[in-house]
Amino acid sequence: MEDVAEPFMEQDEFDSGEITSPLPPFPHPPFRSTRLHIQRSNVCSRAYFVVVMVFFHVYILNVIALLLYVHYNNGIGDLDSSSGSPSAPVSASGSHVPQPAPPTDLHVEDYSHIFSLPRIEGIRVGHIQRLSLVQDRTHEMKTLSLKPLLFEIPGFLSEEECRVVVQLAQLKGLTDSQTAFGQEDSKQPLLSLSTEEVFSLLDLNQDGLLQKQEIVSHSRSQDGTWLSPVNLRQILTGLEACPTGTLSLGDFKQVFDVSQHSALHQSGKLHSNFKQRNKHTWLYQGPGSHHVLQTLRNRIISLSRLPSPLVELSEPLQVVRYELRDFSDAHYDSSPSHSETTCSHTRLTGNSSALTEVSCRYLTALIYLSSVEDGGESTFPVADNRTYDEKALIQDGVDLTDTQQTCGKSNLKVKPAVGTALFWYNHLSDGQGWMGELDEYSLHGECPVKRGVKWVANSWINVDPDHQQQESYQRLVAQKYRTKSGLEDYYQSVSHTDFHQDL
Repeated sequence: MEDVAEPFMEQDEFDSGEITSPLPPFPHPPFRSTRLHIQRSNVCSRAYFVVVMVFFHVYILNVIALLLYVHYNNGIGDLDSSSGSPSAPVSASGSHVPQPAPPTDLHVEDYSHIFSLPRIEGIRVGHIQRLSLVQDRTHEMKTLSLKPLLFEIPGFLSEEECRVVVQLAQLKGLTDSQTAFGQEDSKQPLLSLSTEEVFSLLDLNQDGLLQKQEIVSHSRSQDGTWLSPVNLRQILTGLEACPTGTLSLGDFKQVFDVSQHSALHQSGKLHSNFKQRNKHTWLYQGPGSHHVLQTLRNRIISLSRLPSPLVELSEPLQVVRYELRDFSDAHYDSSPSHSETTCSHTRLTGNSSALTEVSCRYLTALIYLSSVEDGGESTFPVADNRTYDEKALIQDGVDLTDTQQTCGKSNLKVKPAVGTALFWYNHLSDGQGWMGELDEYSLHGECPVKRGVKWVANSWINVDPDHQQQESYQRLVAQKYRTKSGLEDYYQSVSHTDFHQDL
């Protein structure tokens, strides 16, 4: 061990440069070879470490550069999605599809679930509920009657908002309203054609026989009132009872005589004498419309508590002007449902065998756009009656639906006040959260204006009594919305009338 250690000590002294005595020639070549090998190993280790570190830093720099590239290329989209505001959909042409206000994307999924129709509780006549329809403001809603369920909301619109709606209606232009059954001053009977003439008009192909499709086609033509839905139902019943499935002129004469008698018996005085006199127009409330009209629609959504797509797909806003002595006899805004009828707003997916189209309006919101100096009250002749009987509407030969003569005898009258809204349900609930039968107590009219001018706006919410039919209709509209430039195209393709179904 001492022999081995000694060379090491000598070598250390040589390396440090402190030579104390001459050294003999190195007697151990293998040891020198070992020392040189150790030095080469140390050099290689340092170089290897440097190379590894260089590659490691280059790798880190590459990763950082890649992350920066991804961030700056996708960062804007990430910010948009994180803000909770989805970007506007883009059509095939690259242009943005206009959205309703508030923004509502009409996707098919929005209509795939079964929704219900919530109803506001009336509690009792005179009960006041407080509503939050406008930010930093509270509205009071007063129950006016329970049959029909009728409410009054003062200040629903401001005077400025009412003035804007009136101005928009004037710019659009108003037309005379048409009565639901015949001309106002006409004293002619409903049917003034001979049996042979009626048969010839119905016989579209002039083959001397009436087929079912010919009768149904007439019911959809809406070219006059010379045949009522009652007549058509009786004629169709007679045709279906015929073994051949057609009606000759001889067969038609027998069926037609029965239909005439049934129509006169079922319609009576109240049907044939319904009258109204005013001017009206329709204002679109969808994308691109005036912000006041969109605000009004949104307020209706908040008030009714109904799903917003249901309100948005209903009729446009009707604005009506009543001048001196203008009026509207008592009527129903909606219609009872029958298997022979289909709702006008869902006719795109309606019953192809239905004889006629009717208005299906779940509720009405009537907003007074002006006050009236004298007259012009809204009247509800049978509101909160214990029982309803159509015959009771004629008392001592006086028709309570004739607002020109009997407004003073109405159970309930509401004087117009600018900005005030009346809100009522035209239908009862079916007990399962959907629209039920027509509420016969919702009979209402407008008394003649005695002094001043009366402006009102009618907002109707359309609902089909057949839930599946309503859902199919909304699915179809959602598909149209995806392929067209918005709801405005749809509304322009649908004609709306001011048809009222009276007694």
